[in-house]
Amino acid sequence: MTTRDRHGLAAVPFGLAGLAVLLAAWWSVTALALVPRTFLPAPALAWAALVRGWTVGDLAGQTAQTVLRMLGGWLLASLAGVALGSLVGLSATARRYLGPSLAFMRALPASAVIPVAIAFAGLSPGMVLGVVAFGSLWPTLLSTVHGFATIDPRLRDVASALHMSNAAFVWKIGLPNALADILTGMRLSMTVALILSVTGEMLAAQQGLGQAILLAARSFRSADLFAGLILLGVIGIASTLVLAAVERRCLRWR
Repeated sequence: MTTRDRHGLAAVPFGLAGLAVLLAAWWSVTALALVPRTFLPAPALAWAALVRGWTVGDLAGQTAQTVLRMLGGWLLASLAGVALGSLVGLSATARRYLGPSLAFMRALPASAVIPVAIAFAGLSPGMVLGVVAFGSLWPTLLSTVHGFATIDPRLRDVASALHMSNAAFVWKIGLPNALADILTGMRLSMTVALILSVTGEMLAAQQGLGQAILLAARSFRSADLFAGLILLGVIGIASTLVLAAVERRCLRWR
């Protein structure tokens, strides 16, 4: 076990303690009736709604819809981000000319693009998938550009002396050098993909946790609303842990 792994395991009790404090504060607020239960249910009621929705309701299917939408948009964004980012990152000229445009596109809130996407694609699953892919593209793209742009010039000289083709240079030198940046960008993109999946489901009336949460809020079913929020938190934590494990595995050689 590496030192980094030991530090990671040592941090687990602190994370659990923080979660316990949050739950205790939640329970205290509801027990003292500081907030009406119409807006903030007790933790036990939210848990009961989660179990009921998962076992006899449609919560499992809605969760699957959101996860599939998130993963689909994230995979598209990752493939496009790594491909385009490597091309831009390898060329100083491309970075000079495309840098301002990429910075402008990156600054656009993806949720602000949704009305434009609706105008072109309508309220369809494809529209939501496109918005998710567009919004989650930029962290991976810009991280890939940075990873390739920071390749040691001496490595380029070695590749030139060995008469390496561009494809061989990207595969044997570029990707290993940029891998840490790429994986970090992909982890950020996953979070963005989850947020946009839920937002798209709410605005485009698509099946998923976003629509379930919106309907629960409109009906003042706070327990069901918080059950959906708990599931979103679980999805976010699980995806982060999986990608962190993949990152440690891929970068073990470093």
